[in-house]
Amino acid sequence: MTRVFNFSAGPAALPEPVLRQAADEMLDWRGSGMSVMEMSHRGKEYMAIHAEAEALLRELLAVPANYKVLFLQGGAIGQNAFVPMNLLRGRTSADYVDTGEWSKKSIKDAKKYCTVRIAATAEASRYTRVPPQAEWKLDPNAAYVHICANETIGGVEYHWTPDTGAVPLVADMSSNILSREVDVSRYGLIYAGAQKNMGPSGLTVVIVRDDLIGQALPITPSAFDYKQQADNDSMLNTPPTYAIYVAGLVMHWLKAQGGVAAMERHNRAKAALLYDLLDASSFYSSPVAREDRSLMNVPFKLRDEALDGAFLEGAQARGMIQLKGHRSVGGMRASIYNAMPVEGVKALVTYMKEFEAAHA
Repeated sequence: MTRVFNFSAGPAALPEPVLRQAADEMLDWRGSGMSVMEMSHRGKEYMAIHAEAEALLRELLAVPANYKVLFLQGGAIGQNAFVPMNLLRGRTSADYVDTGEWSKKSIKDAKKYCTVRIAATAEASRYTRVPPQAEWKLDPNAAYVHICANETIGGVEYHWTPDTGAVPLVADMSSNILSREVDVSRYGLIYAGAQKNMGPSGLTVVIVRDDLIGQALPITPSAFDYKQQADNDSMLNTPPTYAIYVAGLVMHWLKAQGGVAAMERHNRAKAALLYDLLDASSFYSSPVAREDRSLMNVPFKLRDEALDGAFLEGAQARGMIQLKGHRSVGGMRASIYNAMPVEGVKALVTYMKEFEAAHA
């Protein structure tokens, strides 16, 4: 069996040991005589899996006791609606910081439920930077302030935590959760689709401070009401059981690597290999401001776009796939999430040097 180096932005690569364990347990989970896919979500076997996954996430992120952890469905796109439905709490407006395509989607959906104020935008830079907080214009009466902590398309990431005072900070961390240390207590709510760093698609994690829930809009469906889900341990409706199981395996793997702090060091080292090459080359270029470069998603362009096709073909021939940039920005994009080994980044860097030497 030959495994490729998968640079997909998501669904993304999973750690090989996790895939092997899931395969070994596919037909018979730990002597139960059945697959996790077949288990009742109310049965003792699955309940143990569910509780362990939550405990591991709490441990890895040092989630304070006054925060609820929810395992939901609907992806980050769903949370674009769930957040205002649950967090307006009688207020009529919310502040959003616009740093790219995913921020725009959040803003568009939130406008259906409240007045959205753009507290800051990176539009003038063509979304190649995070607006410094000195540029932000926050409303102290806003229900919350929303950011996208890492823009997968533009490759822009917050490397600092905004100060929003008494107004809760909400962050979409779909593409960088568990990749580096974060002080959860600085946030009112964190949400993340699992399919980048945590597990397969279908699972969305919400970490929310418990005083912020319980005042959902009357129109909120029960399955989207954080309080009702929290009161039912994320089992108001059938949760994405298999995705939660695999996420638990990923978190076990992450803990075995030394936890989030160790993974952050690993991720910084991987990203440095690629950015150092980009900075030293006139053949390739990185559009993102250095201080805001993502550790997870590295967009880059070739000096001659006519060579893009040849570059991608050569990469695939060497077992490196999904390097084509998003259609909205073009070029290339290497997504180097937790499960991407350093060997994959080294292979890409070696290939890029060879390609430059042949075409410069």
